[in-house]
Amino acid sequence: MRYINIAIIVLALAIIAIFKLQNLETVTISFLTASLTLPASLLILLVYLLGMLTGSSLLALIRTLINGAKKPTQ
Repeated sequence: MRYINIAIIVLALAIIAIFKLQNLETVTISFLTASLTLPASLLILLVYLLGMLTGSSLLALIRTLINGAKKPTQ
């Protein structure tokens, strides 16, 4: 089982490395007066991480609201 886990990790890292090498062109993002130039692969990674952060925060908020609604009032 240990070797299967190592193989999956190596495969995932290889896929990420190939993705990074194929997306080296730069992309410019503008928001109001600010602009930022990043490689496309880095931009996709940042958007993914931002989505993970906001998604987990929303999930925690919903879980807190549900648990608060289940508590009996005194």
